[in-house]
Amino acid sequence: MPKIKVATFNVNSVKARLPNLLVWLKEFAPDVVLLQEIKCMDDGFPRMEFEDAGYNIATHGQKTYNGVAILSKSPIEDVARGLPGDDTDVQARYIEGTVYGSVRVASIYLPNGNPVGTEKFTYKLNWMQRLRAHIKQQLFNDEIALWGGDYNVIPTDGDVWNVAAMKDDALMQPESRANFRAILHLGLTDALRSFHTQDHMYSFWDYQAGAWQKDHGFLIDHILCSPQAADRLTNAGIDKNPRGQEKASDHTPVWCEINV
Repeated sequence: MPKIKVATFNVNSVKARLPNLLVWLKEFAPDVVLLQEIKCMDDGFPRMEFEDAGYNIATHGQKTYNGVAILSKSPIEDVARGLPGDDTDVQARYIEGTVYGSVRVASIYLPNGNPVGTEKFTYKLNWMQRLRAHIKQQLFNDEIALWGGDYNVIPTDGDVWNVAAMKDDALMQPESRANFRAILHLGLTDALRSFHTQDHMYSFWDYQAGAWQKDHGFLIDHILCSPQAADRLTNAGIDKNPRGQEKASDHTPVWCEINV
């Protein structure tokens, strides 16, 4: 049974990260990549370079901010852009499509929500509730489905280098965590945690204060699997190599393998 490797990667500007990204694609050879924070319009996305690397592309871009994309070595079919539930929401944070004929994947860039106590935090919580409603609806389809991305939630105290340093941050608020748990409790499986249960596995290190060098990170990038996808999981992990490169994103890829 063939396996595919699916990775999620917040690149923090696809143009700024392009040389690094192309090297990583060649070395790591993922079959499907869910990108976040591409920070460009659809027509500004460097399609040619990714097509030359063997990938099909679907984008949902936004000038300067946000933006998500799917790269796949197979054709990407039935693409849907934007998270349902609020027609006034113009932020480009969600795209989904079908790859390898039967695998539904979504790239998610969940709102950060800082500072707490502002409309940004309210937007975050509302967005999470919309995401839960959408996933709940999709689960009726009994599909092999993966929702990967930057969830901007630190699920537990073991997922951060210093609890006290982040206690006032939107990523660690009880409401953020409760909404993330509510999504998981629909019956989803966190791919990484199926294989690794230890604390202090990180996918993000700030650019400030030597966070990468000191391993002062936290885990906010997750791949959540439908029951049909969870049954097919064969491996998962975090690839820390990209974060150690020159001109790196502040995130690094989280990945999983599934039988298709």
